[in-house]
Amino acid sequence: MEASGGTSETNELRSELQRLRKEFEVQSATMAGEQATQAATQAGAHATQGAVQAGQMATVTASQAGMMAAVAAGSVGLIVGIFLGMTIAKA
Repeated sequence: MEASGGTSETNELRSELQRLRKEFEVQSATMAGEQATQAATQAGAHATQGAVQAGQMATVTASQAGMMAAVAAGSVGLIVGIFLGMTIAKA
């Protein structure tokens, strides 16, 4: 009888070990998933911040280019106006 009692106990221990292994695997997978989610969230936040900064820089650059174009156009208009005025005055 002791032999079958020992076998039963061994089977119970094996079952408990298998259950613990599965539980450990589930916990490990859950932790890995949480860490991957955190990493992806941080990467997304950094990408968003970078895109916002790039957009701000592009806006500033476009604004500066627009101001330079307006100054250039105004200068050309002034020069043309002066020459026209001088031409009309001589005529």
